[in-house]
Amino acid sequence: MARRIIAVIALSALLSACGGNTPRPASASGRAASTRVPPTKPAPPMRPPPEAQVLHAPGLEGVIGATGPALLRQFGQPRLDVHEGDVRKLQFSGRACVLDIFLYPPKGGGEPAATYAEARRGSDGQEVDRAACVAALRR
Repeated sequence: MARRIIAVIALSALLSACGGNTPRPASASGRAASTRVPPTKPAPPMRPPPEAQVLHAPGLEGVIGATGPALLRQFGQPRLDVHEGDVRKLQFSGRACVLDIFLYPPKGGGEPAATYAEARRGSDGQEVDRAACVAALRR
Protein backbone atom coordinates (compact mmCIF):
# COMPACT_ATOMS: atom_id res chain seq x y z
CA MET A 1 0.00 0.00 0.00
CA ALA A 2 2.84 2.38 0.81
CA ARG A 3 4.31 1.74 -2.66
CA ARG A 4 1.05 2.76 -4.30
CA ILE A 5 0.86 5.99 -2.33
CA ILE A 6 4.47 6.85 -3.19
CA ALA A 7 3.84 6.05 -6.86
CA VAL A 8 0.69 8.23 -6.93
CA ILE A 9 2.55 11.13 -5.25
CA ALA A 10 5.49 10.81 -7.67
CA LEU A 11 3.20 10.65 -10.68
CA SER A 12 1.22 13.67 -9.43
CA ALA A 13 4.42 15.67 -9.01
CA LEU A 14 5.59 14.79 -12.51
CA LEU A 15 2.26 15.66 -14.10
CA SER A 16 1.91 18.96 -12.26
CA ALA A 17 5.32 20.05 -13.53
CA CYS A 18 4.27 19.45 -17.14
CA GLY A 19 0.90 21.06 -17.33
CA GLY A 20 1.06 24.58 -15.99
CA ASN A 21 -0.32 27.31 -18.19
CA THR A 22 1.08 30.51 -16.76
CA PRO A 23 -1.37 33.35 -17.19
CA ARG A 24 -0.35 36.25 -19.39
CA PRO A 25 -0.40 39.67 -17.77
CA ALA A 26 -3.59 41.51 -18.59
CA SER A 27 -3.45 44.92 -20.20
CA ALA A 28 -5.56 47.83 -19.04
CA SER A 29 -8.39 46.69 -21.31
CA GLY A 30 -8.50 43.29 -19.61
CA ARG A 31 -7.18 41.41 -22.65
CA ALA A 32 -3.94 39.51 -22.61
CA ALA A 33 -0.98 41.75 -23.45
CA SER A 34 0.52 41.11 -26.86
CA THR A 35 4.18 41.20 -27.67
CA ARG A 36 5.18 43.35 -30.65
CA VAL A 37 7.79 41.81 -32.86
CA PRO A 38 9.58 44.22 -35.16
CA PRO A 39 9.44 43.34 -38.86
CA THR A 40 12.47 41.56 -40.23
CA LYS A 41 14.63 43.13 -42.87
CA PRO A 42 14.17 41.72 -46.36
CA ALA A 43 16.98 39.53 -47.61
CA PRO A 44 19.65 41.43 -49.47
CA PRO A 45 19.57 40.99 -53.25
CA MET A 46 21.65 38.16 -54.70
CA ARG A 47 25.10 39.40 -55.63
CA PRO A 48 28.21 37.68 -56.87
CA PRO A 49 31.17 37.85 -54.51
CA PRO A 50 32.70 41.36 -54.58
CA GLU A 51 36.01 40.10 -55.94
CA ALA A 52 34.31 38.58 -59.00
CA GLN A 53 32.53 41.36 -60.87
CA VAL A 54 32.70 39.43 -64.13
CA LEU A 55 34.12 35.94 -63.99
CA HIS A 56 36.60 35.14 -66.73
CA ALA A 57 37.76 31.54 -66.57
CA PRO A 58 38.70 28.89 -69.13
CA GLY A 59 35.81 26.63 -70.03
CA LEU A 60 33.15 29.25 -69.35
CA GLU A 61 33.18 30.72 -72.82
CA GLY A 62 29.63 30.92 -74.06
CA VAL A 63 28.32 31.08 -70.48
CA ILE A 64 29.76 34.32 -69.09
CA GLY A 65 28.29 37.13 -71.14
CA ALA A 66 25.38 35.02 -72.40
CA THR A 67 21.79 36.21 -72.01
CA GLY A 68 18.99 34.15 -70.49
CA PRO A 69 17.66 32.84 -73.82
CA ALA A 70 21.18 31.82 -74.91
CA LEU A 71 21.69 29.90 -71.65
CA LEU A 72 18.34 28.14 -72.09
CA ARG A 73 19.42 27.04 -75.56
CA GLN A 74 22.68 25.64 -74.14
CA PHE A 75 21.35 23.89 -71.03
CA GLY A 76 17.61 23.47 -71.50
CA GLN A 77 14.97 24.24 -68.91
CA PRO A 78 16.48 25.51 -65.63
CA ARG A 79 15.71 23.83 -62.34
CA LEU A 80 15.25 27.30 -60.80
CA ASP A 81 14.68 30.71 -62.36
CA VAL A 82 14.82 33.30 -59.59
CA HIS A 83 14.33 37.05 -60.08
CA GLU A 84 15.25 39.40 -57.26
CA GLY A 85 15.50 43.07 -58.03
CA ASP A 86 17.60 43.43 -61.15
CA VAL A 87 19.32 40.08 -60.61
CA ARG A 88 18.34 36.78 -62.19
CA LYS A 89 19.70 33.42 -61.11
CA LEU A 90 19.33 30.39 -63.34
CA GLN A 91 20.08 27.00 -61.81
CA PHE A 92 20.76 23.99 -64.00
CA SER A 93 21.33 20.52 -62.57
CA GLY A 94 22.33 17.12 -63.77
CA ARG A 95 23.87 13.96 -62.38
CA ALA A 96 27.33 15.48 -62.15
CA CYS A 97 26.62 18.87 -60.65
CA VAL A 98 24.45 21.90 -60.00
CA LEU A 99 25.32 25.13 -61.83
CA ASP A 100 24.11 28.55 -60.65
CA ILE A 101 24.49 31.35 -63.17
CA PHE A 102 23.92 34.96 -62.10
CA LEU A 103 22.73 37.50 -64.68
CA TYR A 104 22.95 41.27 -64.19
CA PRO A 105 21.87 44.07 -66.51
CA PRO A 106 24.71 46.05 -68.10
CA LYS A 107 25.44 49.47 -66.58
CA GLY A 108 24.06 51.31 -69.58
CA GLY A 109 20.88 49.22 -69.59
CA GLY A 110 19.89 46.37 -71.82
CA GLU A 111 19.30 42.67 -71.45
CA PRO A 112 20.86 41.02 -68.37
CA ALA A 113 23.86 38.82 -69.08
CA ALA A 114 25.72 36.19 -67.08
CA THR A 115 28.54 37.65 -65.02
CA TYR A 116 29.23 34.90 -62.49
CA ALA A 117 28.74 31.14 -62.07
CA GLU A 118 29.08 28.67 -59.21
CA ALA A 119 29.21 24.89 -59.46
CA ARG A 120 28.77 22.22 -56.80
CA ARG A 121 27.92 18.57 -56.40
CA GLY A 122 24.25 17.93 -55.92
CA SER A 123 24.88 15.22 -53.36
CA ASP A 124 26.76 17.20 -50.73
CA GLY A 125 27.11 20.75 -52.00
CA GLN A 126 30.89 20.59 -52.29
CA GLU A 127 32.36 22.99 -54.84
CA VAL A 128 33.38 21.47 -58.18
CA ASP A 129 35.21 22.79 -61.21
CA ARG A 130 32.93 25.20 -63.07
CA ALA A 131 34.22 24.32 -66.53
CA ALA A 132 33.80 20.59 -65.90
CA CYS A 133 30.26 21.18 -64.68
CA VAL A 134 29.42 23.29 -67.75
CA ALA A 135 30.79 20.56 -70.02
CA ALA A 136 28.82 17.85 -68.18
CA LEU A 137 25.56 19.79 -68.38
CA ARG A 138 25.99 20.54 -72.08
CA ARG A 139 26.14 16.82 -72.98
